[in-house]
Amino acid sequence: MASMPAYLNRTAPAGNGGEPPVCRERDPFQLRELPLENVFWHPKKIDNSRLVREPDPRSRGACWSAIGAASVLLVLLTGVLVPNVANTLAGYKLENLKVENRKLQDELRTLDLREAELTSPDRLQQLAQRQNLVTPKSDQVFHLDGNRPDGSVAMVK
Repeated sequence: MASMPAYLNRTAPAGNGGEPPVCRERDPFQLRELPLENVFWHPKKIDNSRLVREPDPRSRGACWSAIGAASVLLVLLTGVLVPNVANTLAGYKLENLKVENRKLQDELRTLDLREAELTSPDRLQQLAQRQNLVTPKSDQVFHLDGNRPDGSVAMVK
């Protein structure tokens, strides 16, 4: 049969001849002990400057494998990202060309309007009057086309 635990046996306090244990009054300003406070650590200075690391023959292959894997990954990422970047840059270029096209069309409209103003019959008539130009008479006009009925070429004599 199992024995009863000692903390259940309260009839006989242990150690002071049957008297109940006395609790000392605790100082309210005293801190409790920290863990491992009573252990003193002696640091020992270690000099590893004379040690030489032994080369690992497998580490060189592992490094080259890592470099190769990183290179393959870089090539794959570049192959995936380059078309997206090219499309984005082409979109920017297309928008710039559209803006430039609109600007050039506006400039063309302005130039066409200016040309129409400068070559209007009223303005040409005013310029002709300012410079004392008159309409030529019918005998002063020479047609220089080669399709004359007699086959001759018109020449000024």
